[in-house]
Amino acid sequence: MQSQPAPGSCHATDSGKFSEPDPSCTPGALNPAVTQATIGQTICMSGYSESVRPSEHITDKEKLASMAAYDDSGSPGDFEYDHVVSLELGGAANDPRNLWPEPGKSPNPKDSVENSLRRLVCSGQMSLAQAQKIIATGWIAYYRSNERQAQASPSAPASPGGPDKPISEINCSDFATHGAAQQWFQQHGGSASNDVAGLDGDHDGVACESLP
Repeated sequence: MQSQPAPGSCHATDSGKFSEPDPSCTPGALNPAVTQATIGQTICMSGYSESVRPSEHITDKEKLASMAAYDDSGSPGDFEYDHVVSLELGGAANDPRNLWPEPGKSPNPKDSVENSLRRLVCSGQMSLAQAQKIIATGWIAYYRSNERQAQASPSAPASPGGPDKPISEINCSDFATHGAAQQWFQQHGGSASNDVAGLDGDHDGVACESLP
């Protein structure tokens, strides 16, 4: 088990779904294996996050110690043991500098920012370093800015049949038909040059060709 800060030594800012960790305790930490040069073999590969996520039998004890550090009472189920820099953006998997007891459960506003930033990184629209900085120190401002833009724009039609999970965990088995997979793929910026979620293995712009 990773050692944690002393009980009562950490103090979150704000509260509820917009809480942020104490930067002196939990500033965030990165996985050195994930760099701008390796995103194609790491975070932009389907299933990457789950491949590096530590098991709960390890993190459950660490979560309790982290809750004590933040002087959090109540049930562990009321908190998500959250990665400050998410796994899908190259955060360290099991480092006390990168994990803290975030109030509430997933999904939450930060999850949507993580997914949005990963799409931008994997499509070449944002550098990995910039995305990591935003998620560690500016995700609330990013969320609120994009929320205002969405409210000011006409609502887009909902995507039928889209999987309710992070993009990094999606694969062809999540779709019933090739058409549904192709629609989701294109709506998320997929193309012959941008294999979103690994659905287009031969890079011809056609997702999940084996599906009916």
